[in-house]
Amino acid sequence: MADLSRKRIIRNLRWWIGALLFASTVINYIDRQTLSVLAPHLKQQFSWTNSDWALIVIGFRVAYALMQTVAGRVLDWLGTRRGLLLSVSWYSAAAAITSAAAGLKSFICFRFLLGTGEAANWPGAAKTVSEWFPKHERGWAVALYDSGSAVGGAVAPLLVYWIYKTFGSWRPAFLLTALLGFLWVLGWKAFYRPPETHPNLGPAEREMILEARKQEQRTEAHAVGGADIRPASWRRLQR
Repeated sequence: MADLSRKRIIRNLRWWIGALLFASTVINYIDRQTLSVLAPHLKQQFSWTNSDWALIVIGFRVAYALMQTVAGRVLDWLGTRRGLLLSVSWYSAAAAITSAAAGLKSFICFRFLLGTGEAANWPGAAKTVSEWFPKHERGWAVALYDSGSAVGGAVAPLLVYWIYKTFGSWRPAFLLTALLGFLWVLGWKAFYRPPETHPNLGPAEREMILEARKQEQRTEAHAVGGADIRPASWRRLQR
C-alpha cells in the first residue's frame, strides 16, 4: 500500500478505462473496414469476382463466429488485462501482415486470423465494465465503448482512402491502421490494472467500486438462496 500512496491519483479513473475500451472498439472497426474501403482497387488489381470477394468476407465471419464461442472463456482464464492485450495484439498483427497478401488465398487466410482476434473485443470490454463500474453506471459505460463501432466505421473510409492516395498503394493502409492497435496495446499494458490494485485509483473511488461489487454479490446470493426454484407442479403437490 505504501507504493500505491506515492502514485498520482486520477479522478474518475473508471471513465478513463472506459475511454480505452472506446478506443479499442474504434480501432477494431477501422481494421475491419480497411479491406472494404480498398475493395474497388483490390478487385481490379487481382481480378476478383463477386464470388471471390464473398469468400474473403466469409473467412472473416466464420472466424469471428467461431471465436465468439470461446473468447469469453479465454478472457475469464487470462483476465481482462492479458486477454485484451492478446486479442488486440493478435488482430493488429493479422491486419499488418495483410499488407503482404499476394492473392485470394492469402487474403482469406489473413482475414480469418483477423476475425479470430477481433471477436474478443466485446466480451473483453463487457467484462472490464463489470469489473470497474457499479451496476447503475454500466449502461452508460457499455454505450461508450459500443459507440466506437460507429465512430470507427465513419473514420475508416476517410483515413484509409487518405493513406491510399498519399502512398499510391493499398499495402501501407493495412500497416498504418494496424499501428493504431499496437499503440493501444502499449497504452493498455502501461495503464490498465484491476481496481483492487490500480496505483492511480483513489481510495474513495476504489471503495465505491469494490463495495458496489460486494453489494451486488450479496443481492444475487440472497436472491438465489431465497428463491424457490422447484417446478410449479412440485410446489402444488406440497400445499
